[in-house]
Amino acid sequence: MSSPSPTPSPSSSTPADDLTFVVRSVARTAVDNEKAFGDLDAVAGDGDFGYSLARGFEIVLSDWDDLASDSPADTLKKVALVISKRVGGTSGPLWGTAFLRAAGAVKDRPELNAADAVAMLRAAAEGIKARGRSDLGDKTLLDALIPMTDALERRLAGGEPAAGGAELAALAATTARAAADATTPMQARRGRQSYTGERSIGSPDPGAVAIAVMAERVAAEWEARD
Repeated sequence: MSSPSPTPSPSSSTPADDLTFVVRSVARTAVDNEKAFGDLDAVAGDGDFGYSLARGFEIVLSDWDDLASDSPADTLKKVALVISKRVGGTSGPLWGTAFLRAAGAVKDRPELNAADAVAMLRAAAEGIKARGRSDLGDKTLLDALIPMTDALERRLAGGEPAAGGAELAALAATTARAAADATTPMQARRGRQSYTGERSIGSPDPGAVAIAVMAERVAAEWEARD
């Protein structure tokens, strides 16, 4: 009888297709939720968030064979270019910057591990902060992205038994959802919704909700990914 495989540690390389799965899941979620994200944005914004995001990510999906590379950084850079060029409004520069900064965090790394995933998320958040001149508490997607990243970082640094990809994905999803819901009573301080003042109070931030829904899809489909 063969011995059981050792539990992967946070520093062990994950399968090469994990990044592909996550990026494609993000893209599919953006396309599938075009109306839902747009309707949410219309409560206190101009309602184009869902449309803009979907137009860029549908190109990511259709052109995936040309975007995918053996280098994780190169793949992310190519996705960043598509998003920057094809997503309209303020979302294009912000999401494009997120992917570009994530690429920079894993430059020259042929394979990725869980710590790299945290580094990519952290770099993405810092890029969005700089590009959007926003931070935690401004009622933006950062209010889901940063808590999610913090939770993953704490889990990896906590000295507990090594976590597998499915466990980390579930942690990301639950944290992002709670954080997105917590934006409901906030007043927007950045972005189009900030122009509406108190009208932005009472509904969650569309960008934060998008992060949560994307993380939930990754978690729900992790074990069955193709």
